Amino acid sequence: MAFNHLPAVMHDALRPLSVTPVTHSMPMARNHRPSGPPESGGNRPSPGTVLDRLATGAGRAARITHTEHLPPRAGRHAVWPDRIRAEVINAIQRAGIDHPWAHQAAAAEHALDGESVVIATGTASGKSLAYLAPVLTTLLDGSEAPNGRGTTALYLAPTKALAADQRRAVKALAAPLGNRVRPAVYDGDTPVEEREWVRQYANYVLTNPDMLHRGILPSHPRWASFLRALRYVVIDECHTYRGVFGSHVAQVLRRLRRVCARYGANPVFLLASATAAEPAQAAGRLTGLPVREVADDASPRGELVFALWEPPLTDLHGEKGAPVRRTATAETADLLTDLTVQGVRTVAFVRSRRGAELISVIAQERLADVDRSLARRVAAYRGGYLPEERRALENALHSGELLGLSATTALELGIDVSGLDAVVIAGYPGTRASLWQQAGRAGRSGQGALAILVARDDPLDTFLVHHPEALFQQPVESTVLDPDNPYVLAPHLCAAAAELPLTEADLTLFGPAVPDMLPQLETAGLLRRRNSGWYWTRRERAADLADIRGEGGSPVQIVEAGTGRLLGTVDEAASHTAVHDGAVHLHQGRTYLVKRLDLADSVALVEEANPPYSTTARDTTAISVLETDTEIPWGEGRLCYGSVEVTNQVVSFLRRRLITGEVLGESKLDLPPRTLRTRAVWWTVTEDQLDRARVNPEQLGGALHAAEHASIGMLPLFATCDRWDIGGVSVPLHPDTLLPTVFVYDGHPGGAGFAERAFRTAREWLTATREAIASCECDAGCPSCIQSPKCGNGNDPLHKRGAVRLLTELLSAAPGARAEADADVSTVA
Repeated sequence: MAFNHLPAVMHDALRPLSVTPVTHSMPMARNHRPSGPPESGGNRPSPGTVLDRLATGAGRAARITHTEHLPPRAGRHAVWPDRIRAEVINAIQRAGIDHPWAHQAAAAEHALDGESVVIATGTASGKSLAYLAPVLTTLLDGSEAPNGRGTTALYLAPTKALAADQRRAVKALAAPLGNRVRPAVYDGDTPVEEREWVRQYANYVLTNPDMLHRGILPSHPRWASFLRALRYVVIDECHTYRGVFGSHVAQVLRRLRRVCARYGANPVFLLASATAAEPAQAAGRLTGLPVREVADDASPRGELVFALWEPPLTDLHGEKGAPVRRTATAETADLLTDLTVQGVRTVAFVRSRRGAELISVIAQERLADVDRSLARRVAAYRGGYLPEERRALENALHSGELLGLSATTALELGIDVSGLDAVVIAGYPGTRASLWQQAGRAGRSGQGALAILVARDDPLDTFLVHHPEALFQQPVESTVLDPDNPYVLAPHLCAAAAELPLTEADLTLFGPAVPDMLPQLETAGLLRRRNSGWYWTRRERAADLADIRGEGGSPVQIVEAGTGRLLGTVDEAASHTAVHDGAVHLHQGRTYLVKRLDLADSVALVEEANPPYSTTARDTTAISVLETDTEIPWGEGRLCYGSVEVTNQVVSFLRRRLITGEVLGESKLDLPPRTLRTRAVWWTVTEDQLDRARVNPEQLGGALHAAEHASIGMLPLFATCDRWDIGGVSVPLHPDTLLPTVFVYDGHPGGAGFAERAFRTAREWLTATREAIASCECDAGCPSCIQSPKCGNGNDPLHKRGAVRLLTELLSAAPGARAEADADVSTVA
């Protein structure tokens, strides 16, 4: 029963085979190696040797369920287009790159021709250089213009860390070009006194969609000289713009194009991603423009060894007596410790901020027992840190001062971490695209690399480590993007009207749903129509209507009660589960207890403490059907898709023992409910179907509940989502359907396309769900099959065998199922 926000989506099937290193990828990268442990110099062990060492010890080898070897590959060189300026080529050569790879030259050619292009080659294949060569050339051309500021370029990154990293890279590459190239970061961390200089003088501005949406476009008259000269817009890691977030960014880019046109500019868009499915189509949906595709990766690659790792069962028992595996957190901390002792530079990717902190703390304690100096060379990195903390960690990682880092996905995207040898991934990150992005952080200097996926005690993770073909023989996911979502479109029309009055000529730019939306905005008193167009009518900032990341309000500040010191922030949407009263909060290796969450003032007061447990919030969810769009008979049952309203409330939290995850107790909470209008898929069964499935009334609630949990856990195989993006409700008798019903819904206002994908792949999705439950070795259900870490009912009731029988009966009547069964029989005969 999840109720969270985050997107997911991406690239081409065996593109994983182009995931690892190139000799020059991020052009200005340097291979920083730390001094210290024996093999930290040029004599690096092979990834296979490193894995063999990790597998030694009691029971370690049995934890490796599969090893995939991706062989090295030679590169193919080309020559730069003759329109790339000689000074730019000389600067690139000074960075140690004599010739471009073929895909770099091809992308630069398209850019110079004025064609928007997406560079969809593997991780560390030099995509940055492919767009920087034409961008720097154009900036130099503009610097020679007799009047004005010359040409400009805008760079958009999904994270502040990536923009800061790119500025370092551009500054290093462009150093021989003097002050003709003036890169500057413009984001929420930019001091106020620097912002005017950026507006007036920078010709390569690096920012993010949030700042473009809230800062630059609403103040476009102050940016007039920059926008008038805008020639290129670079969109890095474009696969991250998916779901509701991607739909918002698509509308922000349309607003950018409209404002640029007002100043006489028509910029070319240069997009880059290592993991984008159908790159040209996805880039076209995002920008609203035709986009050329460069996807033939000509870069070399070192060997990649990718291991799937399943933690062992312990002697402990969890909820309802279910067996408990060793946690992925504890296992990852052990691996990070062992790799650091070996001198293997490693990043451990963790799904949660708390997990990232906990792994670093455990690793530091264990390293201190080996060598106190090693403990200082491991740290945590996550969102919510203060800007100066993030910059210090990034610099320490670049310099080689840090040997190991436990990081959230804040470090997943594009940041050039030269010299990394290994990546440990604590739990499947939700999509194959994210998996390959994270694995691609290692080996970026051309050496071999090791990647390890450590399974959590979860249905999907358990399935994947025993079905490696689902990871290594499948394409990455397609981008789900819907700019016409009314929850997305309406606020951006208001923002656009506030920037410049909307005219009839603008309507096609924003999509086919605009003519129906404008009268509604007029009726709501948000827009007013005059002869010249539609005008924003309010005094408030129209841009504030659109929360493009779905974070739902101002961040909650985390403040130390005794000193008043600001420790960091957490998104308002996550505050109910992350910093409720009594929550354990980790920050830079220190543990705090939340004394009070003040929602009115957006402050969580904390005190330093050392509890022997972590905390996990529990919630309850109710759902009502607003409208059924599509309904398909599955025998006597029905499969439906439509709009629903979800009411969710965090009601309590569990205290779990550190390392083992053993439940120590539960405490009630008094937090306000939240409502969400979104999209859902649901299925119903009849009394006759229950009779045939031998599911009696006492088992029904548990069977439905178990099927709901497992189906949520398996949906990421079929839709571009993480299980935390979606939620579910199961009801033995739902008041709207009057039948036993299971709902799975999108955790975003207006929907994100995940439930629709579930509806379209329902037979395959629910078949995989049934297989995952039936093949699990437990007796009555466990976290590997039907228990959910987010269940608001304490995983009660659950009935494993009833769920298998129920899904078997449901699937027997699915469209096409009978024909396939008949074909199987005739084949056997």
